[in-house]
Amino acid sequence: MKFFLIIASLILISCQTVSNKIDEKTAEEEKRLSKFLKKSEEYLKGEMGKPDQIDFKNNSRNRFYVYKKEKFKIICERKFEINPNNKVVGFSSKNCF
Repeated sequence: MKFFLIIASLILISCQTVSNKIDEKTAEEEKRLSKFLKKSEEYLKGEMGKPDQIDFKNNSRNRFYVYKKEKFKIICERKFEINPNNKVVGFSSKNCF
């Protein structure tokens, strides 16, 4: 019974450690990407390069620049929303840690 409790405790501690590291990396990613808010489209391209994809949403005049990178078979995707004034007004990040 003690062995089971020790193993269960170790698993819970490990899960919490992984969760904390993911939260930490996510915060770093958001801080890094937030520097592009209110910046020009040209500034974004200068820092990030040419987007891998440009999307347009149906009811929006905004464009979405999509940057993709693969690491360990996991695809990191960053999207930046560009308004008609060519300014970055939003971003999202998926699997980028």
